[in-house]
Amino acid sequence: VQLQASGGGLVQLGGSLRLSCAVSGFTLDYYAIGWFRQAPGKEREWVSCISSSNENTYYADSVKGRFTISRDNAKNTVYLQMNSLKPEDTAVYYCAADRGCGTTYMGYWGQGTQVTVSS
Repeated sequence: VQLQASGGGLVQLGGSLRLSCAVSGFTLDYYAIGWFRQAPGKEREWVSCISSSNENTYYADSVKGRFTISRDNAKNTVYLQMNSLKPEDTAVYYCAADRGCGTTYMGYWGQGTQVTVSS
C-alpha cells in the first residue's frame, strides 16, 4: 500500500493549489482518503476526507467553503483543491487511507507535501 502526495508549493495569500494523492497497491474504490496537515510546532490537524462507496465529503471548519476534496478512482488519485489560501494554511499536507474516514488516525499514510502561503 502506497500513497504519494504532490502538488504543494509556494503561493501568495488568496491563491490556489491542487494537491494530488496517488495511491497504489490497493483498489481505491474501497477506501476512504483523508487529508491532514501539520504546521511547525503544532499538532497534526485533520483537514478533509472523502468516503469510499458513497463519496461523502467532510471538512474541518477551518477549510470549509475554501477546500474541495474529490476522487478519480480510474486514476487511483484523490485531489484537494485549495482556494483562497491563507498564511495559516501553511503546513505539510499528508494523505491517508483507511476503510472509513477518521479525523485522528487512518491506517495508511503517504509522505507529505509542503504548502507555504505568503502574505
